[in-house]
Formats: sequence, structure tokens, C-alpha cells
Amino acid sequence: MKEGNKNPKLFLEERKAIILFLWLFYIVYYSFEIFYYLSKSTIYKEKDQISTSMGGLGLLLVVLIFGVYFIKKGNPFIVKYIYIYSYLGIDFVDTLLTYWGKIIPYTSGNIVEVLFYLYSPIFVNKRYFWIVSLGLIGKEVILGLILQSMHVLMPIVIYIIFSLIAYTVLIRFNSYIKSLTAVYEELRHKEKLAVIGQMAAGIGHEIRNPLSSLKGFAQLQNERNPDSNEFYPIMIQEIDRINSIVNDLMYLGKPKEINFEKARIEEIIAYTLSITQQQAEMQGVKIETFMEGPLPPIECDGKQLKQVFLNLIKNAIESMVEGGKIKINVTAASKKMYISIQDEGCGIEDSNLLNLGEPFFTTKIDGTGLGLMVTNQIIKDHNGELKIVSVIGEGTEVKVSLPIMQKKIQ
Repeated sequence: MKEGNKNPKLFLEERKAIILFLWLFYIVYYSFEIFYYLSKSTIYKEKDQISTSMGGLGLLLVVLIFGVYFIKKGNPFIVKYIYIYSYLGIDFVDTLLTYWGKIIPYTSGNIVEVLFYLYSPIFVNKRYFWIVSLGLIGKEVILGLILQSMHVLMPIVIYIIFSLIAYTVLIRFNSYIKSLTAVYEELRHKEKLAVIGQMAAGIGHEIRNPLSSLKGFAQLQNERNPDSNEFYPIMIQEIDRINSIVNDLMYLGKPKEINFEKARIEEIIAYTLSITQQQAEMQGVKIETFMEGPLPPIECDGKQLKQVFLNLIKNAIESMVEGGKIKINVTAASKKMYISIQDEGCGIEDSNLLNLGEPFFTTKIDGTGLGLMVTNQIIKDHNGELKIVSVIGEGTEVKVSLPIMQKKIQ
């Protein structure tokens, strides 16, 4: 559990856990102290020979005020640390005052320490767990050295056992929460895809029809008046861009029909480069391709992979406004095809890398975020992986791995 998380649900859960912890802490603590006081009074018959822990640890009532204050102020995450540090400090001083220079047999510990161990997994925070475990064990070790008593060995062994049990439970809680978080993120992603799919199904075809008419009219006027108007090529270019966005939406909205056939990766990339070559030359971008051959044919949908590399190479070109170099490396190993596209562009911030591929998230001024989303989806449909590594000011490397042979569904 991340401390200080602004998630309101997480905040409420932490607040509930802290309030219950405070109630249990004081009920268990003072019940134990009263029982301990009465039992020792009966055994020793003289009250001045028993532990004075009721007086020293009574300061925890003052700590309660600080706990309530931080809960009211909206920061319950700090309360558990206040209590463990306060308990360790007060109990340490109280034990020294009780046993230092006296012949009373050393008996330390409080049942509330078990409560600290039980609650350390419930807070699902490794830092708090280590503070509790190392704090309680370290307290006994230091007291044993100062008081020169071997009676601390038994509490230390018990605390180590409690630590192992609590750590096991904590790991399971962490694993469970990570699984829930992954499922939640997947569902949220699918909901976004569903919304985009509904949009595409509803308006995709309706947009394409007027676009075709507009493009045809603009081309006709451009042919009739090739030198009189410089705006027709811009109109055609923008219509093509709108059509590209509609195609992306249509891909996300329609059922995936992949026809796996054997194809040469060299031909797919060569075709993509022939389309992007003009744009690259206009921006002063040089593209270098390295093929570690001979490369085996790959089972894929050639048209979809062309769309993948078209999107990735265009992104690389557009990231280098002042020109540069793109390196494309293709290798085959371990029954997989590895394609790397590395540019010398502006790079992508780490905070944005995690959001790449999300619907409508883009780092471009006039982008939609759908191109990379479609690319990622096609690669997943091919049982492949997409990884992006970027350094600000140095460039971005996109790594694509695809299985050479698709697994047959039984």
C-alpha cells in the first residue's frame, strides 16, 4: 500500500483500519496491564516490587490525542508510525527504570506487541512491517545487553517467529492486491475499447461517405486548376488524415479477423519504407535497415503488420523535426522475430511512457493516440510484445517481438 495515496477509497480503508487498531490497542493493552498488575501483586505481596509499567506506558494516552488529531486532519497513514515509535521509546525507558540496578527477574513484553505483528500485514505496507519487526527485536537485544540478562532470548525467538508468519501473510496480501489492481486496469482498458468500438460502429461508415466525396471533389478541382490554388493539396492531405483516424476507429470497433499466412518480414518492412520514404526525405531523416539473415518466413497477417510498422516509422520520423537517423534492426532467435526501430528524436518522458497506447493519449500536438493503440492491439493479436525505451534528448527505441510460428488452437 503506497503511503499518502490520494485514492479516496484507499484513504477510507486506511482510516477504518487505524480506528479499529486504536480501539484494539487500548483495550488489549490496558486489559493486559491490569491483569499483569493484579497477578504480580498477588505473587510478591508488595507493590513496590512489581513493574511500574502502568505509570510509564500510561503516556500512551497522550499519544492517543496525536492519533485522533492526524485522523481528523486527513492523514491516517502516519498514525501507525506514531504508535510504534512511541511504544518502543516509552517501553524501553520504562523497562530500564524498572530493572536497572535491581534484582527483580526480568519479564518484559506486552500482549499489544502481538497486535503490532497482527496488524502489520493488514496495513499492507512493507516499510511498516520492517519497523515493527526490527524495532521490537532490536529493543529486546539492546535491553539484554544493557541489563546483561539472558531472559530476552525467549522474546526474541517468539518475535522472529511472529515476523516470519506476518511476512508470509503480507506477501500474500500484496500478491492479492496486485492481482486485483491488474484486473481492474484490464477492465478499465476494455471499457475504453468498448466505448471507442461503439463510436466506430455508429459513425465510422457515415464519416467515410462524405470524406470520399470531399476528396474526389478536391482532386478534381486540383487537376483542373493545378497552378491556381495551393490549398487543394492541403485539403487532400487533411482528408487523408481524417480517413486514417476513421480507419483506426474502425479497426478497434470491428471484430478481429486475422488470416495468418507465411510472409517475408523483409518485404513487409520494404513496403512500409516505400510509403514513408517521401516524408522522411522532406524532414531530412535518413533510414538505415539491418537484416541479420537469412530470416525465416513469419506467420502473420501481412496487411496488419504493414500498418504496425507504418505507424511506428511515422512516429519515429515525426519525432525528428530537424532531421536525424532511424535505425531498423531485424533479427530472428528462439523462435521469435525481433524488430527494433530506433530514432534520434526528442524522446518521451518517463511519466508518459506508461500511458502510451491509452485511448486519446498522445504527446503530439495534432495526434489522437489511436495509432499506437491500434499498433499495440495488432501485436497482441499476433501474440507478440511491444516495448518502448526512451531517453529525453537522445531518442526512442521501439522493440517488437513476434512469434515466427503461431500456436495452433486445438
